[in-house]
Amino acid sequence: MKKIFTKFSVLTVLCLLLLNAAFAQNVTVTGIVKDDSNAPIPFATVMIKGTTKAVQTETNGNYSISVPSNGTLIFSYLGYVPQEVAVSGKTKIDITLKSDVTGLQQVVVVGYGTQKKKDLTGSITSVKGEEIEKLTVTNPIAALQGKVPGMTISNSGTPGASPVVRLRGVASTKDANPLYVVDGILQDNIDYLNPGDIETIDLLRDASSTAIYGLRGANGVIAITTKRAAKGKTAVNFQSTIGKQHVTNLIDVVDANGFKKLYSAALASTGAAPFDYTNYNGNTNWQKEIFRDAMINTNSLNISNGGEKSTTLVSLGYNNQDGVLKYANFKKFTARLSEEIRITDKIKVGGDISGFHYRSEPTAASLNTAIYAAPIVPVRREDGLFYAMPSFQRAQVGNVVSAIERSRNNAINRGYRVNGSLFGEIKFLTDFTLRSTLYTDLGFNNSRSYSPPALTVVYTGEGTNPTTTFTDPNVRTSVSQSAAEYRKYQQDHTLNYDKLINDNHRINALIGFTTVYESSTILTGSRTDSTLKVPFDPNLWYLDIIPRTNTTTNSGNGAEESNAGVFGRISYAFKDKYLLNATVRRDGSSRFAPQNKWGTFGSVGLGWVISEEGFMKQMKGIDFLKLRAAWGRLGNSKGVDPNLYQQEVSQASNAVFGDNIFPAVDFTYIPDPNLHFEIVQGFDLGLDVRALSNRLSLELNYYNKTTDGILTSFILPSSTKRYFTNLGKITNKGTEISLGWNDKIGSELTYNISGNFSYNKNIVNSLGNVSNFQILGNGGVNLTESGYSVGYFYGYRQTGIYQSTADLDKIPRMSTSLPGDISYADLNNDGVITSADREYLGTPFPPYSYGLNLGLAYKAFDVTIQGQGSAGNKIYTQRRTANFAPLSYESNRLNAWTTAGSTNVEPIIVSRSNNLLFSTYYLEDGDYFRIRNLQLGYTLPKNVLAKAGVQKLRLYVSGQNIKTWSKVSGYSPEPQLGNVLASGADNGVYPVPAIYSFGLNVTF
Repeated sequence: MKKIFTKFSVLTVLCLLLLNAAFAQNVTVTGIVKDDSNAPIPFATVMIKGTTKAVQTETNGNYSISVPSNGTLIFSYLGYVPQEVAVSGKTKIDITLKSDVTGLQQVVVVGYGTQKKKDLTGSITSVKGEEIEKLTVTNPIAALQGKVPGMTISNSGTPGASPVVRLRGVASTKDANPLYVVDGILQDNIDYLNPGDIETIDLLRDASSTAIYGLRGANGVIAITTKRAAKGKTAVNFQSTIGKQHVTNLIDVVDANGFKKLYSAALASTGAAPFDYTNYNGNTNWQKEIFRDAMINTNSLNISNGGEKSTTLVSLGYNNQDGVLKYANFKKFTARLSEEIRITDKIKVGGDISGFHYRSEPTAASLNTAIYAAPIVPVRREDGLFYAMPSFQRAQVGNVVSAIERSRNNAINRGYRVNGSLFGEIKFLTDFTLRSTLYTDLGFNNSRSYSPPALTVVYTGEGTNPTTTFTDPNVRTSVSQSAAEYRKYQQDHTLNYDKLINDNHRINALIGFTTVYESSTILTGSRTDSTLKVPFDPNLWYLDIIPRTNTTTNSGNGAEESNAGVFGRISYAFKDKYLLNATVRRDGSSRFAPQNKWGTFGSVGLGWVISEEGFMKQMKGIDFLKLRAAWGRLGNSKGVDPNLYQQEVSQASNAVFGDNIFPAVDFTYIPDPNLHFEIVQGFDLGLDVRALSNRLSLELNYYNKTTDGILTSFILPSSTKRYFTNLGKITNKGTEISLGWNDKIGSELTYNISGNFSYNKNIVNSLGNVSNFQILGNGGVNLTESGYSVGYFYGYRQTGIYQSTADLDKIPRMSTSLPGDISYADLNNDGVITSADREYLGTPFPPYSYGLNLGLAYKAFDVTIQGQGSAGNKIYTQRRTANFAPLSYESNRLNAWTTAGSTNVEPIIVSRSNNLLFSTYYLEDGDYFRIRNLQLGYTLPKNVLAKAGVQKLRLYVSGQNIKTWSKVSGYSPEPQLGNVLASGADNGVYPVPAIYSFGLNVTF
């Protein structure tokens, strides 16, 4: 019996093994993969779960794959939600993939709340924090250049400098800067933010989107959301980059031989004696002496923990940027704590607190001095003493290297900033949410600087004069101090109602109340010694080190203002097809006269999701199609002194009554008693498209925005007093296009291409009631008047060079014109050149801007290429107009006129007033295109990282600003936009360097 049982057991086990093998045998599964419109999807991936084995569908969507009968297939395609299907012995499996519209489900900030992107009726672009992390920047806004249509950014290579931003042109002649909103708090700058701390940046560009901000959002709004800890997760993330900054192009100046040739020709032209160059054998490029390859380092550490009842995030940041101009440095330290506590499912409280500290060491070097200094002078003698410039420019131009060395480490600039918020939120009656938030922002800046004694310099003799050393006894040491405090307190209280009715009606309503109070105080002072020199010791750089009886200067000022507003918004969607968004706000500002403090603003937006209509469901290729239109009205209180109605006074003429003299005071300016905020109204029309299985995306926008009652100031006739008033109207019209394509080739290569283009036309419709009223900028180079763009270039148009006295007889000229001078166009045909012949020469604001982005990913490798540029503007080479001394020359002057027919562009080398008049000769086309970023990254395999407890590790190398195509002769082609009425001048623009860096991003 035992033998029989044993044989039976063996037979049973064998049968089970054979049966299991039979069930595990491969089967061939065929089928078709379609999209939700029943169209076949070519090149979709069909993969066996748990393996790397996969096939792609054919052009008709069919596939065939050999798979274990008990296996699982994963069907996927870019732009669709993946599906898993158990084979279970089946040989035919047909699949319908649903469109992945997660991009449309993305939540964006809309002002005191959020909204899904597919429900928007205004123009809002969202940029993820991971895009910002790809660039080595100390200010996150710098990383947005070329990514957002309608956004113009002018960067500077100055360590720690903030970029200048314009959204949809210039809508004001005073302050055209956008409003920043960081986690709800209203800010004028975001210098204190750590770029690695940002989750998303939402850019609200149209008037309807920004109307809820009342008097603050007229120039557009940049809403920033910082990172938060995810519920139920604990993670540590560290990001670091280290790079080298390099000036890729220097201004092309003459060498020593070129200088001698040109300066000798200039002397000969005026009949002056030749200069003796015997002892001037240097050949110095002063730019190379003051520039250096500089280090930049950014670091960010985020530690987050999320539990059932609370989430915590701690963030630390450290940025260190040396200047490409020697000895400049900027260090930035940030720390942030974010906490949220869920008391119940309906009640939560929380808050943020962040600290910011910077240390700045500027340099005293002048870029223009390096251009103006004669190259024939060596930098220093063998014993270390610096050479002075030649006698013809010694009093005005110094040795720029000695200036750097003399002022090295002689300034202590420190800044501290703390801002925080506390909030409480209660949900009740199912659909209502009440939230209150209190904010504070405190800033403290202080600086101390020291002016050292004069250095001993070497005077190189001319002719037979010997070389001598000289120390200026009149140069005294001095110290200066300054201190500034900034305070801001803000409160927001909102009640939100969110309801879905019968699956057809979605309603979101919001009402709120907000106040903002701001104040500041600034004190500065300096003292210069008369006998005792102050030592080079930072511990002594205080005003009291020098007696009060010595030369002393001081100043101080302060300001305070308050704003208050009540607002409401309603958003409605019917069947996700018909959209309505409407806002209203009553807002007030202390900047204006009592009768004009308050204004009522609002907006309305409509949207039609055409792709949800029945007739569109039958159309193949269109996944999402929305038409939207919006109108908004808001105000602008920027550009007006907060103390406008707290009059400043100055000393006036004294009065004599009998034997007594009574001092008098007078107002320094006169405000219009009816002064009010600017009124901004805008209309926006847009089209959003997603097509071809969500691989193609398109966004089109047209806008028309006007600013009425422009805030401005001018000097009253027959007076020296400024007068503030409202006058004029500005219009900005434009179009914006964003186009993107993302797809995959095979199962492991994905790519995306996107580009954006924008056009803006700026025009001043009117300027007061007087037809010839004009606002001058930069000494009259820029002009603002009716019929043209704000701050346009106004001057003469060059037609050539007077080649001979015969030319002077037959070509219109000035009374002082001579052969070799620039000839100008005679616009009024009166036969002579006068100031009446000046005309519009171009705008400093680029009407065209564009960006191009390409991304590739293959297995663990990824490549990013970003380019951006602008066109249509002019740049004024103001640095070339200096004539306070005989200066060095840029290389274009080697082609200066010498005899008839030698050139028809470059005037004679001698400096004549006719040739210094502002004209097209000093203007350059500002068009440029730049490779903004080129990056190669590698993400280590997870199975390798798991052994070290690492979730993700990405390494990358990148190059920023590595190549620029431009005809601009200065250091940077980026337009200078800081002063609205006097933009576009290159008078020593700091270079925007190329940055070559290595970085890592690791998560534990």
